[in-house]
Amino acid sequence: MLVVGAGPAGADLARQLALQGVDVLLVDRLPSLERAAFSSAAMPLAALESFGLPAAVVAARWQGWELLGPGERRRSWDSPRPQGVVLDFAALRHWLVAETQRWGGAVRLGLRALACRQEGSTMVTRLRSVAGQELEVRSAWVVDATGQERGLLGDPAPGRSGRDGLVSGVGLEWLVEVPQACWQRWAPRLAFCLGSDWVSQGYGWVFPMQPGRLKVGICRLLDAGRRQPCLATVLEALLERLFSPAERISMVVLDRHGGLIRSTIARREPHRRGRLLGLGDAVSTANLLGGEGIRHALTSSRVLAPLLLANLTAPHGGPAASGDALRAYPQLLRRALGLRWELSGRLARRTWLGLHSPGADRRLEQLLASLEGARAEDLSALLFGYRFERYGLRALPYLLGLR
Repeated sequence: MLVVGAGPAGADLARQLALQGVDVLLVDRLPSLERAAFSSAAMPLAALESFGLPAAVVAARWQGWELLGPGERRRSWDSPRPQGVVLDFAALRHWLVAETQRWGGAVRLGLRALACRQEGSTMVTRLRSVAGQELEVRSAWVVDATGQERGLLGDPAPGRSGRDGLVSGVGLEWLVEVPQACWQRWAPRLAFCLGSDWVSQGYGWVFPMQPGRLKVGICRLLDAGRRQPCLATVLEALLERLFSPAERISMVVLDRHGGLIRSTIARREPHRRGRLLGLGDAVSTANLLGGEGIRHALTSSRVLAPLLLANLTAPHGGPAASGDALRAYPQLLRRALGLRWELSGRLARRTWLGLHSPGADRRLEQLLASLEGARAEDLSALLFGYRFERYGLRALPYLLGLR
């Protein structure tokens, strides 16, 4: 079994297969797991528990929300109980890879998958090392977990209407070290900066990490029909508004990272080509509304793992061995992600791409004003569970584009 890509989806799948005694090889193009650690990595507390992640991968816990904007408006919601965590992305990857190895799986870093082909019931995958050496790996199945690159599956073709093509966003995030008093001010909550004067066609954020450290980032959807400013310039302007001159002088940037997010809205792209399967962001599990990827990537691995195990342990020549058990994979994954997934994607496209004018700010302000009587738990259900119906008639005009 070959899994290409040691992100959360691929590494978790390899871990689950190794735990069940499957001969699995996990490869990743990066020579170090610390590199390309772009992920805001926030998730609700229930997800941490359901995936069985250890405390060692948690950087911080939070118990509220703060929304800044449009303009200088600030709103906050707090709960007496923890609402969620921010993960240490590198620590998560290390743990998943270490668990894969602990249960007998093999891991090779610094190998990029170039192509794969099927020969009968065997997949042959061509890999290249960072030193330029090429090798071939033979396996029963190959899983493309290379993220938005879709290194083996390739990009999906748009639907007949062209509406379900890939929607792309780009993000930039800094990990900064700040004075303790500054960290304490941001530590209790997840903070988002909303409005065209903060980030046109996107949003910014400040998330707590370990004591004395914060993540500050921005993300926006790409719009070929509109000129968009340099992300670094936007992020620096964000820092000037969020932190005092004294705080900025003492701030130390520990890491700068960024990346792309590319997903379809309806998620109808092929999840399989012969004995090649897509996983995680390679089949659009990154949600465009909040740029959330880790939780949904892990969900995809939990859906695929038992289907693969049923196939790999089936009697030779039986229906499961031929791959029939995997036909249900796309449907089961859609069910696991939930019925509100497509609505959240359409809302993301409408909100972020349209957020570039005072009129758009006024519409966003109306929506945020309708949330002022909510609890922190309600915002968690809205932003993580996409429970739009909780707001009924207050949010419906915005969702339908009537205001």
